Amino acid sequence: MLAEDNIARFKSLGVKKIVTLSPHSYNAMKNDYPKYDGSFEVLHYTQLLQNLIQEGKLRFSGKLNTRVTYHDPCFLGRWNGEYDAPRAILTSIPGIELIEMEKTKDGALCCGGGGGNFYLDSLGGSEDSPARRRVREAHKTGVNVLSVACPNCLTMFEDAVKAEGLEGSLAVKDIAEMVNETYDLK
Repeated sequence: MLAEDNIARFKSLGVKKIVTLSPHSYNAMKNDYPKYDGSFEVLHYTQLLQNLIQEGKLRFSGKLNTRVTYHDPCFLGRWNGEYDAPRAILTSIPGIELIEMEKTKDGALCCGGGGGNFYLDSLGGSEDSPARRRVREAHKTGVNVLSVACPNCLTMFEDAVKAEGLEGSLAVKDIAEMVNETYDLK
């Protein structure tokens, strides 16, 4: 019912393209909405940013000078095969050295935020929670920043960094935050 209501509203407004922040929304709107006559061009925000960079509409005027690793969100990566846009953005930002974790792309570990774990983990996730394991893997690379492209991953990893006692050595940032710190919109 929610999809049908949204589709009706989008059509009444003449919507042709949808940009999502959440990989979960991206997956639903790209793969489920067409089943209910909701065919729209659907982009995850990293795909939009990559396009803007390629077209020269988004340029970087700042420099971050940091070592970064990137976590592949399940619904952007494994479910929809989008691995390149986030990495292209990160490697476009001056001063970033992108270092891959051991498990990446279709072999990446889940943050643990899906399937209700977003709420359960906040009730006192164990040392073996997916988020804490992933944060330890990121820290092992020697980076300063664990970059994400999903609001659930961001929350899960921020909490895991605190639980692991890594607040001073590992920051968690959304790719959009990193772009915002350095961009020059033309």
